[in-house]
Amino acid sequence: MNDKPVWSRDGAVWPNRELSRFVEAAGLTWHIQEAGQGPTLVLVHGTGASSHSWGGLLPLLARHYRVLALDLPGHGFTSAPSPKNLSLPGMAGALGGLLDTLEFRPVCCIGHSAGAAILARLCLDGGIEPQRLVSLSGALLPLRGLAGHWFSPAAKLFARSSIVPRFFARGARKDPRSVKRMVDGTGSRLSPEGVELYRLLISYPGHLAAALNMMANWDLQPLMRDLPKLEAELVLISFDHDRTVPPAEADRVMPLLPGAQRLRMQGFGHLAHEEAPETLCELILEIDQRSPGCV
Repeated sequence: MNDKPVWSRDGAVWPNRELSRFVEAAGLTWHIQEAGQGPTLVLVHGTGASSHSWGGLLPLLARHYRVLALDLPGHGFTSAPSPKNLSLPGMAGALGGLLDTLEFRPVCCIGHSAGAAILARLCLDGGIEPQRLVSLSGALLPLRGLAGHWFSPAAKLFARSSIVPRFFARGARKDPRSVKRMVDGTGSRLSPEGVELYRLLISYPGHLAAALNMMANWDLQPLMRDLPKLEAELVLISFDHDRTVPPAEADRVMPLLPGAQRLRMQGFGHLAHEEAPETLCELILEIDQRSPGCV
């Protein structure tokens, strides 16, 4: 069995597949989707996800923006770099290389979970200069307590083993219910089709290995130190049912950037943009109407 999803087979069920193409940039082959006209907006998914995560939201935003979505390095259909380059600076640098190759200069950025941290790092490193960065359940600060103490060592241990991703991939193939339990554990309720897309990804050990190596190389201490220098307007959107990045995490960011906007939505979990893309699109447009930055 292949370690990674294969476009000629697995791409047949991909959301918005008619928008997909492949691009060589920063030493990688990227899977991207692009649509719409107008101000430029880039969408960056979180750890373990892919461009499918924006399947419902992308076409809605494309009515107002020129939108670019992508699979992060090693995720989905994008090729994997060396494991050491799956760090926060490495991922940000690779994304910057892609945007340079495409000559895509985002006016607005939307990042989910770890994707928000990648975009913030890229902004701080001067790779992009957007007017606004929208963080959806952004994982911007180091974990607290016992989880923070054990997270990185455990991820490093798992990432060193080729057996671990194969074990979980085999489990996803044999027991689709295990993937639904994982998704439900985020606090979100996805459609069967949405759960199936995660099952497809997780059934490939290469995709899982990239996610594990990303977590093993993750260090948010420098980002926490540098966040007060962020020049883009930061909008922190959290969701009250989120069990992965609880709303209290956005509260921790506010003292670092007192000028940030803080919004909390009721009734959704960590994958709110997949649960309710229409609601998220309306919120993003409303943010722009209150404080023009993208439209």
